[in-house]
Amino acid sequence: MIETPVDEHTKSSALVRRRVIELAFGASKGYVSKSNEPDPSELTSLYRHRFTERDLETKREMWQVLAKRVFQQYLPPAGTVVDLGAGNCELVNSLVAARRVAVDLNPDTIECAEAGVEVLLTPSEDLSSLDNESVDAVFTSNFFEHLPNKNALLRTLEEAHRILRPGGRIVVLMPNIRYLPGRYWDYFDHHLPLTHLSLSEGLELAGFEVQRVVPRFLPYTVKDSPFRVSAFMVRAYLAMPIVWPMLGRQMLVVGARR
Repeated sequence: MIETPVDEHTKSSALVRRRVIELAFGASKGYVSKSNEPDPSELTSLYRHRFTERDLETKREMWQVLAKRVFQQYLPPAGTVVDLGAGNCELVNSLVAARRVAVDLNPDTIECAEAGVEVLLTPSEDLSSLDNESVDAVFTSNFFEHLPNKNALLRTLEEAHRILRPGGRIVVLMPNIRYLPGRYWDYFDHHLPLTHLSLSEGLELAGFEVQRVVPRFLPYTVKDSPFRVSAFMVRAYLAMPIVWPMLGRQMLVVGARR
């Protein structure tokens, strides 16, 4: 792998950020231990049983709209995008890019990725197969809440910072614990509660400039919805931001690599 030269100012800034992180969360002891990583077979079993076929079809239609109306604006069509916690690949499959990379631990991700999407079965804290400053955008949806702790989150953000080109964006969509104090814990694999404020602080510690924060963006989940959520309904919702503060339970946060 070709290493990108790093000037002394960048090194100094990185050391300062690392020291702040160590003071806040304890000295670094390397990547999250293997014991903290979910077993791939457990992930496969969990997600195969969580969503019905109707849920999955609704998610595919929903993500086609979200990819076009929300995420694509942060990604040049000739660029490279990484989808962290890609899962069933609804997002990455719907994006237009010269290179699309899906990162997950679940082996089912390989089967879900459409032709042309690269799949890396690796923890989000270890993106060593991707070169420094080789990516235009890092997208992640409903993933950070599955990380075991904030140290794992910061290592993930630092890896995203490393692979992004200067000015490249990280776009995070996830539940906002401020507006989901109870339902957030209905899923067995939710570990890390965050608000738009704590996530923004984490991004800044990792070297990002926070550019956009929508505390209440999307409703929480389509699972067990009493009605089928159509693509038309998603487009209509996105076109009416006046209703987001009433129905939104997930946040959207965008950061740019400094």
